[in-house]
Amino acid sequence: MTKKELYQLLQSDESYRIERTVSTSNMDKFQEAICAFSNDLPGTGKKGYLLIGVKDNGEISGLKVDDDLMKRISGIRSDGNILPLPIMNTEKVETEEGDVLVVEVTPSFTTPVRYRGRTFIRIGPRKDIASGDEERILTERNLSHLSTFDVMPCREATLDDIDIAEIKQKYLPQAIDNEVLVNDKRDFKEQLASLRLYNKQYDCPTMAAVVLFGKQPKYFLPGCYIQYVRFEGETKAGKIINEKEFKGGLATLLPRLDTFLEDAIVMKRPEEVSILREKTVTNYPSEALRELLMNACMHRDYQSNTPIRLYQFDDRIEIMNAGGLYGEARPENFPNVNAYRNPIIAEAMKIMKYVNMFNRGVSRVQEFLAENGSLPAQFNVDKLTVFEVIVKDANVTDLGRTCTVLRRNLENRGEEYDETIKQLILSIKEGEYSAREIQLRMNSARTPHELRINSARAFMKNILKPAIALKLVEALYPENPHHPKQKYRLTGKGMVMVNMWSNEDKNRELKNEIQV
Repeated sequence: MTKKELYQLLQSDESYRIERTVSTSNMDKFQEAICAFSNDLPGTGKKGYLLIGVKDNGEISGLKVDDDLMKRISGIRSDGNILPLPIMNTEKVETEEGDVLVVEVTPSFTTPVRYRGRTFIRIGPRKDIASGDEERILTERNLSHLSTFDVMPCREATLDDIDIAEIKQKYLPQAIDNEVLVNDKRDFKEQLASLRLYNKQYDCPTMAAVVLFGKQPKYFLPGCYIQYVRFEGETKAGKIINEKEFKGGLATLLPRLDTFLEDAIVMKRPEEVSILREKTVTNYPSEALRELLMNACMHRDYQSNTPIRLYQFDDRIEIMNAGGLYGEARPENFPNVNAYRNPIIAEAMKIMKYVNMFNRGVSRVQEFLAENGSLPAQFNVDKLTVFEVIVKDANVTDLGRTCTVLRRNLENRGEEYDETIKQLILSIKEGEYSAREIQLRMNSARTPHELRINSARAFMKNILKPAIALKLVEALYPENPHHPKQKYRLTGKGMVMVNMWSNEDKNRELKNEIQV
């Protein structure tokens, strides 16, 4: 935004879309204003502006906008207090009188938008909490925009097919501010409609209501369940050891699934680390499996008759759900770009605290696996109709197997070369480095009697490339080896080796202390 555009806003008489404030700390006020602009009750389609650093009369207050303020205001978009997430842009405009922090808010298609369970709207120059009739307007406007499957009416269903007690006792208090809920005199159908769980035109629950709170959602959506199968061996040809079907609305199904993961799949056992100490070894971190299954429930195509598959083998778990990448998400931008096939279901799962909707699911899974010493999850995003992820059993993908492969590939080069690879891995365990930086770090770590690595070409050919071939190290730009910003980092397998060597060193030191 230019200074000219800012001055035009300051002089504008369209007070319903401009909020001025000199406060820099009243986060409630800021978020209420953003929520109100997102709802756009007048239906103008025009963007709203929160102007921080401007007096009520339109004068610039002389504020100095710093990075901390920018970060706090920008963080409003994704902190989860405003749902659905607002469409907003934050920008600092510098003028002779001082800085102005401009928050530009685009009206949402998925109204009503709520801040901590309250629906705020603009009424001329001020904001207020929407009445029942005003919420009805926002709900009807939303239905005219949304075309996703989960907002469609389930015309065969009635309220008798929905777990009303679950909604009233657990979901509504989480979704709606308690004070608003106490004073809400609308009937139950009106309340559900405001949450896009009921279609007033056809007088029936929506598909989202059936999926989330249905007593028997499989009756209306044949693929709406989770199929667990435990196979003996490493293929589907093996004998079926256990089989279970998880049915019912997600609100009651997901807690049962949580318990099942902990009791039947996640196995913990003690392992001796040293003479005096043991550690707990886990085949699968429960947090990672939970995150993957929650994402499968949130993103799956509920029009498909294929259930979510949770298949367990001796060496891995496979999770597959109907529906490939959706919307703007593509194999080439996964997992950095995300889109919601079922926005109503996603919002409800966020309210029930099963997901965070911050587009961090994949990175969180990989973090949990790395902490457990497991290999990274493998995502198959190339299939058009399904989404598949494979997680290896940490007890099967053991350090011994990794070491054996390493030794076999290096046996003709001798122990000295083996030590060189170890130095390489340990030199980049902390981050990402260029080839030249790795070479220098290795040289600095070598003792005076060890030879220095002076040739960049020999380093690349004899050390770095073999480590990449062993899948211990990976390039940031593998398709462009000569990329000007090319750097290298450890793979999950490389991190396993680091952990192994670290444990070996600790055990050796402890045994030496005991002997002394």
